[in-house]
Amino acid sequence: MRLVNIGSLNIDHCYHVDHFVAAGETLSSLDYQRSVGGKGLNQSVAAAHAGMRVLHAGKVGTDGGVLTDFLEMAGVDVSQIVVMEDCATGHALIQIDPAGQNCIILYPGANMAVTEKDLDRWLSGCGPEDVLLVQNEVSCVPLAMKMARARGMRVALNLSPIKPELLTWDLAMADLLLFNEVEGEALTGCKEPEAILRALEGRYPQTELVLTLGEQGSVYSGHGRRTACPAVKVEDVVDTTAAGDTFTGYFLERWASGREPEECLCRASMASAIAVGRMGAAPSIPMASEVDAALERRV
Repeated sequence: MRLVNIGSLNIDHCYHVDHFVAAGETLSSLDYQRSVGGKGLNQSVAAAHAGMRVLHAGKVGTDGGVLTDFLEMAGVDVSQIVVMEDCATGHALIQIDPAGQNCIILYPGANMAVTEKDLDRWLSGCGPEDVLLVQNEVSCVPLAMKMARARGMRVALNLSPIKPELLTWDLAMADLLLFNEVEGEALTGCKEPEAILRALEGRYPQTELVLTLGEQGSVYSGHGRRTACPAVKVEDVVDTTAAGDTFTGYFLERWASGREPEECLCRASMASAIAVGRMGAAPSIPMASEVDAALERRV
């Protein structure tokens, strides 16, 4: 079994500020770091750290070597990452306030140069034993899901970032949808978690749903059952940038192996809690040994 992640690859420029910059304001940052990121990269790293076999497919510019090197160090197969000569690597400008909250401006760059020909090549050797993971930070996502389903693959879609075009996609092609309250409200028009889940259960009865609720934990719905997991309390939140991506990667590792939803949620929640106590996006994602040790201490 293998996770094939057709996902974004970004260089993150992180600025620590005492407050988010306002319109017309010039603000000096308190600190600066450059790190690797992108939802696709973060989720590949999280899944690999969790113990999954991961192939990452995507595109970078000539300055993207730092991203492929980081993925390789995490144990991810990077053989299907294409280097483009005429397009810049995607990057993000991230403001981080003293509470650890973030505000992000994203430039897609090479991430939006994915084509049908690329998808044909990346998915050519895939079959029913494989899982496709996609987010909304690369081009051709609906086509990727359609092509994966034609090959018998299971499809997991992280509904982030939410954009108007996503509302036109046939989400029934996904076996698993992962989303937060903001994304759930955009899809359904409902604000309350219960109403969001009921609306999506009615709309996509064959699709498993995972709704993350921040400090309120997470909820799984699928196959006629619901289960919830409380959030792990974190005393010192440093940076929430990769919290959702960490949750996604760790959840998928258990879900793809057929584990019970309670176990999937619990392990993903602990991994996410560890990540928010560290600075950076991908560099904050814990190893499986750290997560499992933390879970043992809670028993």
